[in-house]
Amino acid sequence: MTPAQPQDMSQKGDYPWWLVALAIIAAALAVVIVSNDIYTQVFSIVSAGIGITILVTLLGFFFATLLGLGIALMALSERAALRQIARFYTEVIRGIPILVLLFYIAFVGAPALVTLVNTVLSPLVEAGYAKPLLVRDVSLMWRAIMALTIGYSAFIAEVFRAGIQSVDKGQIEAAKALGLSRYHRFRLVVFPQAIRVILPPLGNDFVAMVKDSSLVSVLGVADITQMGKIYASGSFRFFETYSIVAYIYLILTIGLSLGLRQLEKRLRRTAR
Repeated sequence: MTPAQPQDMSQKGDYPWWLVALAIIAAALAVVIVSNDIYTQVFSIVSAGIGITILVTLLGFFFATLLGLGIALMALSERAALRQIARFYTEVIRGIPILVLLFYIAFVGAPALVTLVNTVLSPLVEAGYAKPLLVRDVSLMWRAIMALTIGYSAFIAEVFRAGIQSVDKGQIEAAKALGLSRYHRFRLVVFPQAIRVILPPLGNDFVAMVKDSSLVSVLGVADITQMGKIYASGSFRFFETYSIVAYIYLILTIGLSLGLRQLEKRLRRTAR
């Protein structure tokens, strides 16, 4: 369930003291990291996984958004078969924990996909025009991205479906009366209005994926969490290591949340 959006602080006259407190704590921790050799070493090692975390999140969310939009359009289709397929997909995927899905895609889905590809390419392989694909050719990072894509697409599909259904039917009927095709009705009438409803929960899902990307460490992907696990297991400095890991994730997620909130405010102003 998507968490409730924070109230507009400017309307309530509520100064964001929580943000000031977080900024002071973040600045104090930054001073500790710079001045303390142990924390400096931990930060330099753990931060090496930031690039992988960002890459996994961006690719996973991009593909999940595309797949989720496709599933949402199927769920709103006039064809009953497509609606049933979409409902089956969303209910099944939402019922599987992300961690279980990661293991399933990595060790069941990826080998099955390789087998399918090799079956399709078998004539080319026998003719010597191609080489058979091996399971190890599919990296653990891409298996993790596929798992996050599939896992989040079901939730994003529901976000798109709810946003599209929030558009006044009178607007759609007016677009039909003007002779607009289904594609142009969606692009020019439905989507511009639906995006204002879609964006807040979609932003929440993006922030949630940043956090859930830490689960890819169970596959050995060298993200922030994995780099922390490796250092902590060798140095036994668990407090320092996981404090830095939490600090980095907080910087990423709070920064994203504030950026998304500003984007929502701009959309509300333009809507007026």
